[in-house]
Amino acid sequence: MPQSVYVTGEHLEKNPDWHVYASSWKARHVLQMLKRHQIAPHTVGEVGCGAGEVLRQMQLNMDPRCVFSGYDISPQAIELARSRENQRLHCKLADILQEPDAYFDLLLILDVVEHVEDYFAFLRDLRGLARDKIFNFPLDLSVQSLVRSDGLMMRRRTYGHLHYFTKDLALQSLAGEGYEVLDWFYAPFGIDFPVGAKGKVVRWPRMLISAISKDLAARLLGGFSLFVLAR
Repeated sequence: MPQSVYVTGEHLEKNPDWHVYASSWKARHVLQMLKRHQIAPHTVGEVGCGAGEVLRQMQLNMDPRCVFSGYDISPQAIELARSRENQRLHCKLADILQEPDAYFDLLLILDVVEHVEDYFAFLRDLRGLARDKIFNFPLDLSVQSLVRSDGLMMRRRTYGHLHYFTKDLALQSLAGEGYEVLDWFYAPFGIDFPVGAKGKVVRWPRMLISAISKDLAARLLGGFSLFVLAR
């Protein structure tokens, strides 16, 4: 799916709230990672900030002196973000890689890598923009998604995912582009946000198997995301 769908409004048409419903969930896991490593950034940037709600949620829970900057190539997303801006939170219609002075204590790349055509070059180019980076990869590849006839194509049509990851593929992609992976953990998106009747049916097996092994649950049934702290 070419980047033009984020410019023309096609992505907004398919996702009218621009995934705002999951923003507090993402922010909570980012804050969890920061707490685990006692990281207290003074500046936070976000690649593909969408409607800006993740940054707003983080601002509500961090040092009030921290400055937040979001970047997105979609004019529709930035228009949604305008109502969330304030003195220390700004969102810009721009490609962060084209911004000469973009550098932050912490850079967020949440549900973005899977949308980028050449994600290897994308990862290489991001490395110099911050000391600490937190990624979120949706783990679309699972036994269930491969067995279902429309398991992966639905994600491409609706969400614009061009690439599909397991935990190992995500971590190896980062390591292969020179990142030092400091920490990672699973986050049970499919348990916290079951989608449709099928999602509700599989929610309980996900919960039962993840109580034994989150890794096994992610590989078999999917519905998990991977949060990664890297430098």
